[in-house]
Amino acid sequence: CQSFSMVGKRKGFDDTRGTLFYEFARVVKESQPNIFIFENVKGLLNHDNGKTFETIKATFDELGYKYFYQVLTAKNFGIPQHRERIFVVAFDPKQVPNYANFQFPEEIKLTKTIHDILDKEKQENKYYYPETHQYYPELVKTMTSKDTVYQWRRVYVRENKSNVCPTLTANMGAGGHNVPLIKDDFGIRKLTPKECFAFQGYPMDKYILPPIANSKLYMQAGNSVTTTLIERISNEIINVL
Repeated sequence: CQSFSMVGKRKGFDDTRGTLFYEFARVVKESQPNIFIFENVKGLLNHDNGKTFETIKATFDELGYKYFYQVLTAKNFGIPQHRERIFVVAFDPKQVPNYANFQFPEEIKLTKTIHDILDKEKQENKYYYPETHQYYPELVKTMTSKDTVYQWRRVYVRENKSNVCPTLTANMGAGGHNVPLIKDDFGIRKLTPKECFAFQGYPMDKYILPPIANSKLYMQAGNSVTTTLIERISNEIINVL
């Protein structure tokens, strides 16, 4: 999805990561699943003035699939993260003759806040910004609320006005860009990898994160899908099947 993201260079199919779509299409052609789900960033819709998505739809047509697509965001399905993604749900009409009965799930009222996900205890010191950090004065000046997740954007802090977590990205642990930050009772800190996975809907009482570098965990969380949203889409697919 990085090839089509608004925060990337938007090279699309000129980016080798963008051409991965054709591998996806090859797998569909060879395996002929009765359904598939295709997910990507919202920016895919208008990339190259819509030509990229038209190419994708034409490919799905050529494969013989009937498909539905819609932009959905995690915060409308129970998770306090602003994460807009386009979902394509496609059916092989030969294997699923009643495919037309499919509907995307209805939105639900958000009842959780960021405080249902954030750890309330003091975290390891490595997550906190010390007063000696070059950006600390800017962080203290801007980050005044404990009820939202901020985002460090290379040289400034952006507040998420909707009081939910901003979109988690794959590069949030690889430097000073798109880093989600919060103000807690002990200072200003980054989200932990565990909190990032929780903002993707993973029930952390049932998951154990592997012992790998935090930068890799942040990348995996940012590249993940919101599990609770996928579950709701899957339930609609099961109703059709």
